[in-house]
Amino acid sequence: MDTITLRRPDDWHLHLRDGAMLAAVAPDSARDFGRAIIMPNLVPPVVTGAQAAAYRDRIRAAVPAADFAPLMTLYLTEATDPADVVAAHAAGIITAVKLYPAGATTNSASGVRDFDRVRGVLEAMAEAAIPLLVHGEVTDPDIDIFDREAVFIDRVLDPIRRATPGLRVVMEHITTSEAVGYVRADTSGALGATVTVHHLVINRNHILAGGIRPHYYCLPVAKRETHRVALVDAATSGDARFFLGTDSAPHVDAAKETGCGCAGCYTAPVALPILAQVFEDAGALDRLEGFTSLHGPAFYGLAPNEARITLTRAAEPWSPHRKRSTAGGPVTVFDPGFPLHWRTNAPA
Repeated sequence: MDTITLRRPDDWHLHLRDGAMLAAVAPDSARDFGRAIIMPNLVPPVVTGAQAAAYRDRIRAAVPAADFAPLMTLYLTEATDPADVVAAHAAGIITAVKLYPAGATTNSASGVRDFDRVRGVLEAMAEAAIPLLVHGEVTDPDIDIFDREAVFIDRVLDPIRRATPGLRVVMEHITTSEAVGYVRADTSGALGATVTVHHLVINRNHILAGGIRPHYYCLPVAKRETHRVALVDAATSGDARFFLGTDSAPHVDAAKETGCGCAGCYTAPVALPILAQVFEDAGALDRLEGFTSLHGPAFYGLAPNEARITLTRAAEPWSPHRKRSTAGGPVTVFDPGFPLHWRTNAPA
């Protein structure tokens, strides 16, 4: 197969930042994706409906000519007002609410420490059918960083879901076979999971073996090869509970290549070519459209995009631009470590 035509994909987990960085990176996502769930972990975070509406306007201004719909989220804090959440959702300002355990990842200091203090918000969300998007890691320093996702499922996520029947939950950027198994065991229809491009490609050896490679460092951190294989199996299986969320997260090189580098992989410019290769290698190109374009809208109760996008496979590999220029310095585009033969019908 040399060409694939898909319904235009959506990205169900995306970081666009703000200001000059937003202006630099938003066109990369708008080129290939019809919609994207926008993460709210700015500084300060997006915690009210009014702030989400203002941020949406800034995103639209950054890609004024693009057919690209930013789907906004609120950052859940222990002071979040349930009424504001429900009103923002009813008004079409937000699509979901994001849960960051405090200290779990970039700009998560305002996140939740005491989950009992957000129980009222979660109950209101369940009643209004507002999805909860979960960064699924505990932050207990006694828990090994490679075990934090599995422990979160047992200690936090499963108790929350049992205590809040009907709450729709997306386990974002899953990285473990335990997370895959938890999703597959669910029969409620109210649980989904996003899988990133980079977690389908790298394991922890890519970060650590032969020297530290900061542009592969992300949170949740990549795990053992057995977990990567489990993620590929889930993504390429055709199971509608798994869908694409790139977690594309730009940082300037100076913030990555330093003594305490930031977590995040900037994959937006090359996400679809990499995915096409992963699915081709798995013998599952016929399931690529489901993962990128159908499963996510179905979970969120939205219609798939009507527009189409075509990927073409060439015998000779092509090389994307490896840097994005921003006012704060260059951003390095994710390198999958293998030649790219697939490309979209838009320049990268």
